[in-house]
Amino acid sequence: MAKRSWSLLNTDQTPACYWITSPDNNFYDNRCGGSDRYGYWYDLQVHAIGPHANTDVCPENERVGEFVNNHAHSCGRYGFRIFHNMVPRKYPCKPIEYDMSRPDDPWHKNPAITANFYGLTSWKNGRNGAIATRIGDVRFHDFKVADNRLAGIEITECDFYGENMTQINNALLIGRTNNSDLILEESSPVGIFGPKTDNLRIDDSRFYNYDWNDAAAFSDCSHCWHDAETDSGGRTTRIKNMTFDPSVTRLIRWGFPYKGIFLDEDGSITGKGERSWATPFYEHHNHTECEHNLTYWGGTFCDNTV
Repeated sequence: MAKRSWSLLNTDQTPACYWITSPDNNFYDNRCGGSDRYGYWYDLQVHAIGPHANTDVCPENERVGEFVNNHAHSCGRYGFRIFHNMVPRKYPCKPIEYDMSRPDDPWHKNPAITANFYGLTSWKNGRNGAIATRIGDVRFHDFKVADNRLAGIEITECDFYGENMTQINNALLIGRTNNSDLILEESSPVGIFGPKTDNLRIDDSRFYNYDWNDAAAFSDCSHCWHDAETDSGGRTTRIKNMTFDPSVTRLIRWGFPYKGIFLDEDGSITGKGERSWATPFYEHHNHTECEHNLTYWGGTFCDNTV
């Protein structure tokens, strides 16, 4: 029951059970329920602020500690949130440098550091089970989410270190359980809300009970609806080893501006084999390999010959 305060810091208007301003801490087997806003909030600044302000300390790019088997439920917005940025790298206070002379590793001058989050269980939150605004080599493993009003997991931006960095692995996503609330029945959540950038990979995830209103397993272009957003879409999310229970009646709900791409590396979403893809084209363009079924799929599935 972490409550908002209107008379302290601005951040106290969005309280968290665990307010984390330095990422290099370890969290094991914690429980959070009923926060006004967040369960676990990685609120990482460009530099250390407040009485200990220091431009030589760069929290948003520091090494991330261990996060294992934590739980959050019934939070007003998010069970787990990374906001604004988490881009861990070897030299936190130095910029990322792209070196064209090293095509094997163009970021070798300041390489990424992998941040692994394991075993979050997050349910019945007012918006998402988990959300990240902008992340680099950050990987969510074994997340279990259910009964969240907006999305199970949402990632808005992946940093530009390259493909296969930002990952969601072995997730269990449940749209609604037998213990859901009436307010969820009036909503249309998605399992995974993909980013408005490239470089997200989703592997070995399972979806259940997305079968009412406009609920769907996937959506794309997170926050592209925002008035200040100027991205034109057309971003690629890589997926493989997806499992959809028959209770999932809609696989993709396309987000504006209707230009997302899901590259299906094994055909588990399109049914058209390795490296097929799904995109929301609304015309055939004489491609006989493409199929339309907007009622069910919400877009176009094409094989790799197109």
